[in-house]
Order: sequence, then C-alpha cells, then structure tokens
Amino acid sequence: MAKALLGHVGGPDPRMVSEMRRLQQRIRDLEAELIRLQAQNDALVAENRDDAFTRLQEREPALT
Repeated sequence: MAKALLGHVGGPDPRMVSEMRRLQQRIRDLEAELIRLQAQNDALVAENRDDAFTRLQEREPALT
C-alpha cells in the first residue's frame, strides 16, 4: 500500500527533483526581478517627488 501511495520504490523520481530545482531557480529569478523593480520604482518616485518640489518652488507667488 505504501509503495502504491508513493508511486515508486528506491528514492525520489529524478524528473520530480529536476522540476523542483527548475521551479526553485525560477522563484529566485522572480525574487531578484522583484527587488530590481522595487528599487527602480523607488528611484522613479523620488525623482517625481523632486520634480514636483522644484515646480512648486518655481511658481510665481499668488497676487494678494
């Protein structure tokens, strides 16, 4: 019964091990891309914030 549940005898299936490694590498790649994109987004937000601040300083004062 245990053999039927496991589907094999004699250790892990090499195809399953290979697929597991491939998926783990894909996860690492996606995590690295996520970190890169977050850093890029942070830089764009900071740049936009600086541009908006500069535009506010360049505005002429309102007439009173």
